Amino acid sequence: MKASTQAKLWYAQRISAMLLALCVLVHLVTILYAMRGGLSAAEILARTRGNFSFAIFYFVFVLSVVVHAPIGLARIAEEWMQWRGRSLHIALLLVTLLLTVLGLRAVWGVYVG
Repeated sequence: MKASTQAKLWYAQRISAMLLALCVLVHLVTILYAMRGGLSAAEILARTRGNFSFAIFYFVFVLSVVVHAPIGLARIAEEWMQWRGRSLHIALLLVTLLLTVLGLRAVWGVYVG
């Protein structure tokens, strides 16, 4: 792999990690706020349904996972399993597609209900 490609992946990994940290923090604070207010899961979903801000937030959350996780899995597969080449890229593409579909489905569920 070219050095420029590795550098771009390194930056993508770090930037997505920063976004993930922020998203996890906001998500946890939101959960604590909702729990302190005594909201049930149904009440929480009722508040998020149709809320574009929540949809955008969780969309960014999903995108950061979709960028971060496959890059990290690739490094783990290469270093621990010496797995390289086309089969690794295909496996990571499938993982990326799965994360994207499941994540966007969850966003859709929160937004539309």
